[in-house]
Amino acid sequence: MYLIGVTGGVGSGKSELLRYVRERYGAYVLFADEAAARLMRRGERCFEPVVRLFGPEAVGADGELDRGRIAGMIFNSDPLREKLNRIVHPAVRAYIMEEISAEREAGTQLFFLEAALLIEEKYNEICDELWYVYADEAVRRKRLKESRGYTDSKITSMIRSQLPEQRFREAADFVIDNSGPLADSIRQIDSRLGELPGRE
Repeated sequence: MYLIGVTGGVGSGKSELLRYVRERYGAYVLFADEAAARLMRRGERCFEPVVRLFGPEAVGADGELDRGRIAGMIFNSDPLREKLNRIVHPAVRAYIMEEISAEREAGTQLFFLEAALLIEEKYNEICDELWYVYADEAVRRKRLKESRGYTDSKITSMIRSQLPEQRFREAADFVIDNSGPLADSIRQIDSRLGELPGRE
């Protein structure tokens, strides 16, 4: 099994490209954010520790964690954010390792792991190679406004909270320029995957 880590700035278009590799190549795609959301559901491994950290007010009327309320609680509190990360990040890593092991056993050929903090959390150390999805900041801002309705100030804050472009480029084995049409990015992906052993 060949394991590719995928990262990039917010709004760079990673999800769309990963949908393509799943459909075109039958790849298994794991999104770290989706894993975190799953692990915070009632009955999952992060639920009770998070309730203990934030108190019963963190639970919504549906009995699940109110992620919007939690986001508000940690917004101006680095200590609380750190405590939450110490609960969630190790659980997500354990889940990812379990999924990698299960897919390897199942005979999966291509496994893609997408994580915004892939470099910071050192997931690149378990990957065969790392892809960085790049897009011009103007393009990213336009996408985030149109798809998520974010304000300029929110987008600026999100961009500043992530690694600078140069750090991504230094860590990457392959850079996809996703600033233009999807077809251009697909050509870059097809070319790269065609170079892998057994895919000539």
